[in-house]
Amino acid sequence: KSGRPGQVCPLTLTQKSRYGTPVQRTARDSADALCFEWSSDLRRTANMFFKCTQENIDLLTRGEDDSNTEPLLPSLPTQRTFDFILVADKVDDDSDQKAQRQKEFIQQLQKKRITVKRITHDDKVFFGLRAHSEIFEDYKYLLKVSDSCNWSGDMKGIVTQANRIRIVHFILLQTFINTGENLEDLLMKDVFETTFCLHERKEQKQLRQKWARWSALFTGQPVLDVKCYFGEKVALYYLWLGWYTKLLVPAAALGVIVFLYALAFFNTSPVIKEVCHSNITMCPRCDKRCKPWQLSDTCTYAKVSHLFDNEGTVAFAMFMAIWATLFLELWKRHRAKHVSKWKVYDWCEEEEELIMEIVNDVNCNPKQFRHSYIRSALVLTLVTVMLMVIIGLTHALVVFRVVAAPLMSEFKWEFLQDHANTVAVLLGAVLHYITIQIMTRVNRWVSLKLCEIEKPNSLAAQERSFTVKMFTFQFFTLFSSLFYVAFFLGRINGHPGNYVRIAGFRLEECHPSGCLTDLFIQMAVIMLLKQTLNNIFEFTVPWLKSLLNKRRAHKLERKCGNCYRKTCRDEQGRIEPCDVCKLRDWLRNYHLASSDAFSLFNEFLEMVIQFSFTTIFVAAFPLAPLLALVNNIFEIRLDAIKMVRLEKRLIPRKTNDIGVWTNILEAIGVLAVIANGLVIGITSDFVPSLVYRYRYGPCSKGNPSAHCMQGYINNTLATAYLKSGDVAEFSHPMERHLFNVTQCSYRDYRTEDYTLTSQFWLVLAIRFAFVILFEHVVVVCKFIAAWFVPNNPMHVKNERLTDKLTRLREELRDRKYVRSTEV
Repeated sequence: KSGRPGQVCPLTLTQKSRYGTPVQRTARDSADALCFEWSSDLRRTANMFFKCTQENIDLLTRGEDDSNTEPLLPSLPTQRTFDFILVADKVDDDSDQKAQRQKEFIQQLQKKRITVKRITHDDKVFFGLRAHSEIFEDYKYLLKVSDSCNWSGDMKGIVTQANRIRIVHFILLQTFINTGENLEDLLMKDVFETTFCLHERKEQKQLRQKWARWSALFTGQPVLDVKCYFGEKVALYYLWLGWYTKLLVPAAALGVIVFLYALAFFNTSPVIKEVCHSNITMCPRCDKRCKPWQLSDTCTYAKVSHLFDNEGTVAFAMFMAIWATLFLELWKRHRAKHVSKWKVYDWCEEEEELIMEIVNDVNCNPKQFRHSYIRSALVLTLVTVMLMVIIGLTHALVVFRVVAAPLMSEFKWEFLQDHANTVAVLLGAVLHYITIQIMTRVNRWVSLKLCEIEKPNSLAAQERSFTVKMFTFQFFTLFSSLFYVAFFLGRINGHPGNYVRIAGFRLEECHPSGCLTDLFIQMAVIMLLKQTLNNIFEFTVPWLKSLLNKRRAHKLERKCGNCYRKTCRDEQGRIEPCDVCKLRDWLRNYHLASSDAFSLFNEFLEMVIQFSFTTIFVAAFPLAPLLALVNNIFEIRLDAIKMVRLEKRLIPRKTNDIGVWTNILEAIGVLAVIANGLVIGITSDFVPSLVYRYRYGPCSKGNPSAHCMQGYINNTLATAYLKSGDVAEFSHPMERHLFNVTQCSYRDYRTEDYTLTSQFWLVLAIRFAFVILFEHVVVVCKFIAAWFVPNNPMHVKNERLTDKLTRLREELRDRKYVRSTEV
């Protein structure tokens, strides 16, 4: 403070060396030390009193000194790691349009204080990009003065490589040439082939040892290391996935108990015995060559139905509805604890985007919020049309099953004749899976185009809009067929003499043992195929690509003998590696599988769809949580190995929540209550069996010697009679001579003249009463659970309060210091 401009005042500072011992250092100018140590806003005030030469400031920043002592400030590994790499095809003709656009884009980057290193290899040109430290100093200062991001831990200390990559990536996307094209446009027009950021060898090796290996299958995840390397967005995905997997354990255990409970009464159930020992003749399933069949032929089918349609299913469905609420509430607490430690609790993604826009261009104009009723109406119309197309595909699958069942019943293979309906359901599920794979790509393209029509004002808003649309389309693609099987199959097919037909074929019917087994088959096939095949393709494709390209990067190993190998491999990053080492590292990353903004989105979408399967139709498939648990245990390691070893490094993203996915999960939880109530009340035989037990069965008539469910199957069947001279009401007239029967049974509550019985109306009334009661009870339990579990733990609130108080005290102390300095 006593120094005059230009005066050299010795200033002794105490600093720890790299070995931890305190050493004394002398700054050549006290003003230099003050200018460097003060924050960016105080530095401007200091410049009014001191002339800080840029030469000495750079000297202190680099950590160099004239003496042979330890540097005053630790040197940063900025001379080793490049922030981004651009790759383009080599163009020998400088007058070529591609070459001119490449050159102009590189010049625009250099104007923004980004150093470019060019290395040519074979027919490729690699551009290494490294941003100047002033860009990140400006970023840290804007964080401090922002409204929502000033609590971030990035304000102090060095800027991590993950943050450098994130900022430089934003600058690259916002850099335009004179034609108005940015990097995305240049990539689409093959001016540049690709762009990627580099894996850090030391940190990558640590993640491999701690996390990205199969031997760590049942160990915890180093979420903090993942956050430092891949950013908060990826870390929150794995944090959420780990929490989801952990809470699946009680759900899977209870689902197994329900399954074992049904298995315990597998051979003693009177309903199964009635089916297996029945002599009832059932009506043909189709019009042409389908023959009447014996109910006892479906003994195995009835046993399978009992495993998933029993009294325990009701309690399990209620448990899963409450479990979904507890999972979300406990996740909010779990998230709050970690984002508070990471100092991003109050982080605002849209405000951070404004900060990076200013860092990129001080004279930038903010993107204004806009709303157009015309665009909104157009988007709504297109979304409706898309949903109608998806529902139309579901109808096509229904037609396929309707046509396939009678055609397969005409085959000479006796197995197909006897199990035509079951095989048709299985083939329909496989065809549904193929449709899902095709429509996934169509849905993504349509969602992107709809977002372009909406024109959101920020990347965060665009991501939210895309997520909602993509999930909606995927949900209808995956669940439309399941909703048909659950709530419409066998209920709109009509009755003998008045069957509902499509293209001349009768609609398919439910099995006499119930419709729940058809829903179980659909869910089991889709879940197993989707999860198993997706995991196989997700892992094998990048693994094979990495295996094929591994040798190409190793060709440069021997060429490194021209330089000092220890210098090239210095982990401290104090000396610039040679071009051969740089190129080797760049090629190693270049040959990895590509990753983009959709990589993490696809993982989230896959897990949220699985969450939907696990909760919405869990009444039809109690083992769904167990399958999800087993899949997720391997999914965590598979995704970790893929991201760390096999794919290019993801662009780190900063956030404090999983975003709109939380709202989607809450909506799924509400839908799960409605769907499970309808499945139990409408689809399963739970209500009809209760009505029979207490109204029509032996127990209701005071017969203690008989089982309460004895005669239940016969009670649910109606009889169709074939009278002499009448047209066959259950078969084609030309084929009547094939059937030597005068009557057959079908599943319904009807009299001989096909009018509905009083029992039908009683069962229907109790079904709706059960659905209303079930949903109200579960919703009340959900609200109580949400109220009982607060979103934020008390220790997190107290820690945030203490941190804010400390930060305010520091600000006040700095202000008093500046005022005293001015005096």
